[in-house]
Order: sequence, then structure tokens, then C-alpha cells
Amino acid sequence: MLINTPWLIANPCDDEYDDMAMLCCHGDNGELFSLSRFPDEDQVEVSVGDERSLAVGSLRVTLEPARLLIELEPTDAASLTGPEPVEIRHATDADDLAEVDSTLRIILAGVGTYVSQIA
Repeated sequence: MLINTPWLIANPCDDEYDDMAMLCCHGDNGELFSLSRFPDEDQVEVSVGDERSLAVGSLRVTLEPARLLIELEPTDAASLTGPEPVEIRHATDADDLAEVDSTLRIILAGVGTYVSQIA
């Protein structure tokens, strides 16, 4: 699954939603994708569009300056996104990537594998 977006939206601690950490984007073609996690949960909620979401206990996320790659376990991917990883091509400002990085670290702590390739 490929999504092109002008930027990634990150919030490490949303006060309005019980301190949930969330990363999301809106694709150029109207696609919606998000990763979210409440502080007291041991799973990450992966949402695609308005109707498909799944709580997962294992995933791998790689952040690059112009790309975010989300790899799910095969059984999770089959029910949510299909066999291919989710690739999000973005043009997030370099100054905003630090918040994206810190948000992903919170979301994936103890749940998934996070690889950051930003300076």
C-alpha cells in the first residue's frame, strides 16, 4: 500500500484523548492512515481509512527523511492492508521530524521495532 502525503502529523501526548500518542497522515487521494497508542495499553492501533483498524502487538516501523515504512505481521497485514507493507512518502519539514521521531518512539516502546534514519 502506497500513500503520498505532504506531511506527517504527530502528537506524543494528546490531552483531549487520555494522553494517547498518535501519528497520522492524509494522503493526496484522500487516504487516512494512523498509528496510535494509549499509555496503559500494550498494543498499537493501526487504522486505514475510516472503517479498518486493528490492534497489533508486533510491527516494524522505519522513519526516513521522506518515507515512513510500516511492516505488519503477515496475518495482521492480510486483514488490514494486504500483503505489502504500508509505504508513506512524505515531505515533512526537517524541523518537524523530531516530533515525529519522539512520537513513534512512544507508540512503539515495548511493542514493536523502530528504526530511525533521520539525523
